[in-house]
Amino acid sequence: MNFCYCDLETCHEATGMVVAIDVIRAFTNAAFIFSRGAKQIYPVSTVDEALKLKAQIPNSLACGEVGGLPPDGFDFGNSPAQTKVLDLSDRIIIQRTGAGTQGIVRSVNAEVMIAASFVVANATVKCIQNYAPKSVTFVITGKTEDGRGDEDFACANYLESLLKGQRPNPASYIERVFKSLDASMHLDPNQPAFPRSDLDLCTQIDAFDFVMAVTKENGYQVMRAMKL
Repeated sequence: MNFCYCDLETCHEATGMVVAIDVIRAFTNAAFIFSRGAKQIYPVSTVDEALKLKAQIPNSLACGEVGGLPPDGFDFGNSPAQTKVLDLSDRIIIQRTGAGTQGIVRSVNAEVMIAASFVVANATVKCIQNYAPKSVTFVITGKTEDGRGDEDFACANYLESLLKGQRPNPASYIERVFKSLDASMHLDPNQPAFPRSDLDLCTQIDAFDFVMAVTKENGYQVMRAMKL
């Protein structure tokens, strides 16, 4: 199995099996959304798109962020610490974030797509192994020129190691998450909108036993939690 890496600028070129990764916090939050009973998630690109889709779909809620904070009209934000206490039973969620959901909507040539983070690592690996693709492309959604995104690289590296049959020590990968630039906001007590508890949740490896599969339906990407 070959492994390729791309970012938001190049993920449109990715074919075959594509794994979009966002550890802090979109695809950690997505996993917690499913754990609270949500039926499916529609990842979208813009705030306007999210709000329009929310208006069209009964029983739906909009969540996510712009600049890390929920925009006007959204029902909740991008914090797993907040999401984990919500009752989302049978709800449909429309999710817009600056990195994670962009990776999904921009990966237009993917044949099979999965959204991933540390909390669903083992399930993600099992799903990939079941498909047995010749190659896997990891979309590092947080990668930017200012050095952000190492938390997503760490997750991709961890998944790759597992897929190679190795037994990686999770501690070194978790350390990279806490040392990443995006983690710094959560470690700053002067930024209560970015709770430290989010980092603890983002680094709970294998907290959930489902994979987050993404399929295109009626012009939209739809994410569902699937137990293997």
